[in-house]
Order: sequence, then structure tokens, then C-alpha cells
Amino acid sequence: MEKNYFFTSESVTEGHPDKIADQISDAILDDLIGQDSEARVAVETLVATGLVLVAGQITTTGYVNIPKIVRETVREIGYTRAKYGFDCDTCAVLTTIEEQSKDISIGVNNAWEVREEKTMPEKNIIASTGAGDQGMMFGFACRETPELMPLPISLAHKLTHRLAEVRKNKILPYLRPDGKSQVTVQYQNGNPYRVEAIVIAAQHHPKVGKDTINEGIMEDVIRAVIPPEYLDQNTKYYINSTGRFVIGGPQADTGLTGRKIIADTYGGVGSHGGGCFSGKDPTKVDRSGSYAARYIAKNIVASGIADRCEIQIAYAIGVANPISIMVDTFETEKIPHSRIIPLIKKYFDLRPAAIIEYLKLKRPIYKKTAAYGHFGRELEEFTWEKTDKADLLKKEI
Repeated sequence: MEKNYFFTSESVTEGHPDKIADQISDAILDDLIGQDSEARVAVETLVATGLVLVAGQITTTGYVNIPKIVRETVREIGYTRAKYGFDCDTCAVLTTIEEQSKDISIGVNNAWEVREEKTMPEKNIIASTGAGDQGMMFGFACRETPELMPLPISLAHKLTHRLAEVRKNKILPYLRPDGKSQVTVQYQNGNPYRVEAIVIAAQHHPKVGKDTINEGIMEDVIRAVIPPEYLDQNTKYYINSTGRFVIGGPQADTGLTGRKIIADTYGGVGSHGGGCFSGKDPTKVDRSGSYAARYIAKNIVASGIADRCEIQIAYAIGVANPISIMVDTFETEKIPHSRIIPLIKKYFDLRPAAIIEYLKLKRPIYKKTAAYGHFGRELEEFTWEKTDKADLLKKEI
């Protein structure tokens, strides 16, 4: 890997159309899983001018009022007036929902190991719950930030989160919900050295001038977020670089669930399996498997086994045990690489029901994940961010 380079990551605000869609999908999931912890949910949302379309598959004993949840979510984000380009009270809400395919539920309820190999007792939930889909999931951690995330995506998320804060707290009252950030970091000898460029796009009131917006965002967003040691006289700033950003949200751009999967994860650092997270209950390993992979990678780095770690886990639909595990420590490991996968198998059960149990995923915690990243935010609900296995791993070094 080249040691001296530039790397860029982006984030979007909760008012970006794609993130509106993610939050609606996860708000529906939260409502259902709060009533029925065994609910099977795979919900996608599309938002466009004046329209929200919710589609997917749901099997549950609960009941969800989808139009109500849509309107509440859009209201919380801040689209409360038609002049903002989208209005929570007047947008149309359409739904098309079916039950989960019985062909899928066969494999989730009775794993391959029970049905075909007959190596597991049928009443053992952890053993007999199969993966809800095939696929490969990645987790990543590194020492660039205290939360063990790559610095570019960490700073990009903090900028967009700050854009929402200054808007909602009326520090910059002329801002509106849509917005994006982008951060380019210069690396020397493989370590973050300085910030090369910061890009901010912030939706705003039509009568506010560019100078006012530039000054406000520079002072109350960029300087409030970016550590001064990363900024110098050569750092470049691009704030609303078209000169105007009045039309935003679903009026300007169609939003879809799962279209910001790189911003949801590590900002382009490492790999991504391709599946999105939002709107999916934890039997879908796109979500639970990715959370488990982050949990493992973070504990490996926190333990000192490696300074940088990427994990890949692969599943087959209806099969409980992963079909492969890959670890890349980018030559930063402190023990023989051949020892790491056996340690993972010793301390981390990667069957879907086991992941759901030890990460406590049958809770209505998902709406919080749907903006500003699923990783690197050390909230109580984000159990995959804990480093509670680090001491156990450290003893193995």
C-alpha cells in the first residue's frame, strides 16, 4: 500500500433524500420490533417530490401505521413546510407490503445444519436459525481516531451532524435539512497528517447571501468540528461551490433506501459487501453480520493484536455457520497471522442467532443508525462498538 497519499470520504445530513428513506425504513422496523421481537422485516423506501413509497415484506404479529410513522419521521428531520420542497403533512404516502417469502423463512427457522446435516438439535434457537440471505459482510477498524475509525469518514460525519445541530438549535437559522460534506485527508507514512480539502453543501433560505453562509459555516461548523492541528494555510474550503443551494431534499433528488452504503460504513476505506442495512431485521446478515464484523475488527485493534484490521464473513442462505472468514491486518499484526482466525472462532460465535443475542439486536434501536454512520458512534444502543472482548484477546498475545 502506498504510504503517502490523499483519501476522501463523504457524509450526508439526515435531510438528504437517501437518508430520509433510510430513516423511514428503520423507523418502521423499530415500531415493529418493539411490538414483536421476532418480526421479519425487509422494507425499502423511495422519496420524491411530494411522495413517499414504502414497499417490502413484513411478517409479524404486530401492526404498523406506516403513514403515521412516515409523517413523524419527516417532521423530526425538519421538512415541515412546503416551501422547503417537502412537507410531512401533505406528502402522499403509498405502501405495497407482502409477507416474507415462505421459501426464505424455511431456511431462517430451520437451518441447513438441522434440516440436512442433522448435526444440531432443532429446538436450539442459536443452532437452528439460518442466515436470512447469502452474501459477504465486512468489518473494519484502525487506530486513526479514538473510536477506531478512518479519519476522513469520522470528520465527514461530524460535519454533517454539526450542520443539523446548528440548524435545529437556530445557530444558523437560515439552513434547511438537506446537506453533504466531504473531507480529503493527506497521509504521510500511512498516518493522517493534515486535511487537504473540506467540501460543504448546505441547503439554505433563498434570501441569505453567500458571504453570510460561508462565514457561518466556516465558524460554527468547520472550526467547531475539525481539530485545528489538521488545518493549515493550504487547506482548501468549498462551501456551496455552485453559489446557491435552495432547492433540496426530495424535490431536487429522488431518495432510496440503501443508496449511501459507503457513507454508512467506512467511507470507502476497506471493502463493502454490497448489501445495505436499513429496513432489515437482524436475521438479515447484511445487517447483523456487518455489525458482528465491525465488533470483531474493533476488538482486535483495541486488544493490540493489530493496528489495522479488516474482516470478511460470508454466509449461505438458510445456513447457520458462516462458510468463510477472512482477516487482513495489512501487515500490522503483533502475533502470527495464522493465529487470528482461530481466536475469532474461539471468542466470537458468528451464527446469526448468536450475533443477535450477544449484540442485543432484537430491540428498537435502528432509527438512530440510519444517519451519520452505523459505526464509530459509541452510543449505548450500538453494542457492536464495545471493546469488551479486548482484554480476553490481549491475554492471547
